[in-house]
Amino acid sequence: MAKKVILLTIPALRQSDLSNMPELMTLVKGGSQARLQHSFPSVTWPAQANLLTGQTPEQHGVVANGFFWRDSGQVEMWTAWNKVIEAPQIWDVLPTIDPNLKSAAWFPMLSKGCNADVVCMPAPIHQPDGSEDLWCYTKPQEFYGQLLETLGHFPLQHFWGPLANIKSSRWIADSAALAFKQFAPDFFYIYLPHLDYAAQKSGPNSSGALEAVEELDAVIGQLGHDLQKADEEITWLIVSEYVITEVDHVCYPNRRLREAGLLSVHEQDDGEYLDFANSQAWAMVDHQFSHIFVNHADPQVIQQVTEIFKDKEGIDQVLALEDRHQLKMNHPRSGEVILVSAPNSWQAYYWWLEDQRAPGFTRTVDIHRKPGYDPVELHFDPRTNTIPLDASLIRGSHGARAVKEEQQGVILSSSPEMLTHETLAETDVFDLVLNSFRPS
Repeated sequence: MAKKVILLTIPALRQSDLSNMPELMTLVKGGSQARLQHSFPSVTWPAQANLLTGQTPEQHGVVANGFFWRDSGQVEMWTAWNKVIEAPQIWDVLPTIDPNLKSAAWFPMLSKGCNADVVCMPAPIHQPDGSEDLWCYTKPQEFYGQLLETLGHFPLQHFWGPLANIKSSRWIADSAALAFKQFAPDFFYIYLPHLDYAAQKSGPNSSGALEAVEELDAVIGQLGHDLQKADEEITWLIVSEYVITEVDHVCYPNRRLREAGLLSVHEQDDGEYLDFANSQAWAMVDHQFSHIFVNHADPQVIQQVTEIFKDKEGIDQVLALEDRHQLKMNHPRSGEVILVSAPNSWQAYYWWLEDQRAPGFTRTVDIHRKPGYDPVELHFDPRTNTIPLDASLIRGSHGARAVKEEQQGVILSSSPEMLTHETLAETDVFDLVLNSFRPS
């Protein structure tokens, strides 16, 4: 039975990156390795929920990096708490194996309010004037004060957007080392996001993406040194959450729906806003897929939407209602229609037909008000102090099912007995962790 298990999840980690990551490979020297088949959709929230529950979105309900709550007519992007996960998680099950087992969650995106014994997650304080004060949600609550004294504030500005860089992952790793020393959790989930940024902005094989691999490896090396200094009996389990692929095409589902007369907008002083209540159909996009929500699930509109996107460039699959089970996405939170991109394409949330009619927030880094994911925020223009409205700038994306071997992820362990199959699914990680603590 393992004494400590560290689950380190790294978005955009590829098999080909490992030759440039000597520090990571040192952690798992003499261990085991397998290919990882990512579930759909291979984006942050669903991928992490898959790992933590051993279930797919059809069971745990995390269908994207955000939700459209039909009862309130509100979109929630990147702010949900742990309660949205509708299945038991590793930290819920561990105490049934041994009530003395302790767990920690370091930055998995839906960890606020989870049952891990120790937690850290960004939680900026939003002021009435629109500004933000840096802060983190921690459990125990006073622990962020200790981190603040030692490390300073979590550098949220480097976690996403045009200033995203290694500083955020380094802070996560350094704070995780302090938490490990103080609380000694038996299971520790740590999320290091650094490989995500340059690979989306400039492409997974760009010089920036390759440089990010080396930067992250140095951070992992220090993390390994710090944790193993505190406790040498550690089993490392390192998982790539998804793999970013090159894209050279972008689709605009909301523009197509608007041109078909199904999407409505309402005028405000700073542009056209999407009108959820009066739209017959609209799309919440998320990298290489989108949920299209059809008002009252009107069968005729669903059929019309299906026809609009069928056999269109950049779209690989159009699945409606009962067909969603093919992707294990037949959940009430899913859209009535799901669009899946072709491997070389991704989907932008834009609904305006002329850039001068775009709402003011579209030109800012605003992950909460945009009803969909916007990687163009990485291309902030310091000359104009705005985000360009040019989705063709993006060179890397993810979310669609892997169709080539190089699109598969990788999973590594420092234990030679942990990974015994050539290929594993994300959902297998749940059992891998729990079996590490079960008596032999």
